[in-house]
Amino acid sequence: MTDLKQAGSFALGDRPVRRMGYGAMQLAGPGVFGPPRDRAAALAVLRAAIEAGVDHVDTSDFYGPHVTNQLIREALHPYRDLTIVTKVGAVRGPDASWNPAQSPEQLTRAVHDNLRNLGLDVLDVVNLRIMGDVHAPSEGSIEAPFAALAQLQRQGLIRHLGLSNATAGQVAQARRIAPIVCVQNHYNLAHRADDALIDQLGNQGIAYVPFFPLGGFSPLQSGILDRVAERLAATPMQVALAWLLARAPNLLLIPGTSSLGHLRENLAAAALVLPADAMAELDGIGQEGRA
Repeated sequence: MTDLKQAGSFALGDRPVRRMGYGAMQLAGPGVFGPPRDRAAALAVLRAAIEAGVDHVDTSDFYGPHVTNQLIREALHPYRDLTIVTKVGAVRGPDASWNPAQSPEQLTRAVHDNLRNLGLDVLDVVNLRIMGDVHAPSEGSIEAPFAALAQLQRQGLIRHLGLSNATAGQVAQARRIAPIVCVQNHYNLAHRADDALIDQLGNQGIAYVPFFPLGGFSPLQSGILDRVAERLAATPMQVALAWLLARAPNLLLIPGTSSLGHLRENLAAAALVLPADAMAELDGIGQEGRA
């Protein structure tokens, strides 16, 4: 079994976590909507992740909706040495659409939904999922929704705050309202628009959590990636995750899967060390995506 400590750790505020975590989004049904095809398998994946040493799980009550949080509670509660990061700011429509829900009333309801479905009295980390552009960060003030979350933090319902789908300007605006411990944006070997932001956050002691680290709904495809993986006797996805771990010490990974086999494959990337020549080759894949 892979020792996840090999990938190192980074702190989410006062909560140090191993850099290889787990994202629960894929445990819901198709399109992240409805129940899983195999509930027993979903519960088994969650338990296997924790048994393997994962101590950082990413979720949201709008996954399903409610499905992944209820699975996490059934599989893992009471939580021991586990940091759960959730996000608010959206709701699901009956057609599985992703719709903004950023008013103080909606955010308060979302925080209480997360607390109830996870079986918690206080949430470890809550990210505001910015919805100006559902698919990518876009400029616009986040003062009102982030201030509402800061108020819920002062009430003792949230320990730490973060952002998802955020621009550098929105990070700066949020930090003028309350401290943040993480930013969760789309980033991977081929999608490199946040390179400068990652380095900036690292200098500020803030974690960067790439979502779609393996390409999301369209898996990474690259001849270079395939060749490097073959040379290192690893899978392309393991190499892509290892590259992220090597990219910067403030990156926390949350690859998601509903498969025990893929879970083990992903976690094994924590032990994969990429030589300098491999890193140089892989860096070339995302040159066009750099900011």
